Amino acid sequence: MRHSFKNIGIGVDVYEPIAVMKPEAIWLSNHIIISEFAYINGGSGTYIGNHVHIAAHTSISGGGYCVMEDFTGISAGVRLITGSASFNGEGLTSPTLPVKFQAVKRSYVIIEKHATLATNVVVHPGVTIGEGTIVSSGSVVTKDTEPWSIYMGIPAKKVRDRDKSKILEHERLVYIEQNLEPSDFKEIIRKIKTH
Repeated sequence: MRHSFKNIGIGVDVYEPIAVMKPEAIWLSNHIIISEFAYINGGSGTYIGNHVHIAAHTSISGGGYCVMEDFTGISAGVRLITGSASFNGEGLTSPTLPVKFQAVKRSYVIIEKHATLATNVVVHPGVTIGEGTIVSSGSVVTKDTEPWSIYMGIPAKKVRDRDKSKILEHERLVYIEQNLEPSDFKEIIRKIKTH
């Protein structure tokens, strides 16, 4: 693999071509698929857990933090935006300008265990996708989601709950069968949210 990631576990498949910025800020755990034409900016720190799929034509951008916990996935065309230019007149918005003239706000996107974002979902900075949440295709997420729920729309709203019992039992069996330690990003997430 031609990228110098901060960490790369076992069973990581990267289907080129992909675009990677700041690979030294990207932590890849185990059993990950990164599909072709993905764009990942390591930003302030990007942490990808076990059994994660990052589908084709997705992007993690904005220069902030991104955490994808175990058993999460982003489908084709998903946009995780971890930071953005400020449009309130504090500075200019072009990245071609010297930093002293720009107004950029860095933040985070956190995707908790068993959450999945369907095709073309956009997640705005400062959002946590709750454990087990499913976000329907084409939705725009501007606020934190409740765990074990299904969201859809622009902006995304909760439409119903999701059962977790069988999913958590399968999780337990995968960890045992593969002799795999769960990814533990709790301390990283705590620091990100109090930063």
